[in-house]
Amino acid sequence: QVQLVESGGGLVQAGGSLRLSCAASGFIFSIDSLGWYRQAPGKQRELVADITLGVITNYADSVKGRFTISRDNAKNTVYLQMNSLKPEDTAVYYCKAFGRGNEYWGQGTQVTVSS
Repeated sequence: QVQLVESGGGLVQAGGSLRLSCAASGFIFSIDSLGWYRQAPGKQRELVADITLGVITNYADSVKGRFTISRDNAKNTVYLQMNSLKPEDTAVYYCKAFGRGNEYWGQGTQVTVSS
């Protein structure tokens, strides 16, 4: 089992920045990739960004150039730096770990961007 705990969400004005963190514990050796997803009210959960062990990153088109995903393997933590935030970025952001055919989710952290 892998446990994921997100932090760093909050309320910010449009154009502002937030940094989300996701700390992993448990069977972390089984993790191949870590990612951030988000779900806005009435919408499906969508990929924001993910990063593999080989530090290969992938971003949704809507966040390219504004968000940066990174990982600190020594701390078993993945980060999402979000700049130039827009009201449409408002959502619950979830951390996901994937490995050995299993996926694990954090509890989510709310990000609200006011106009």
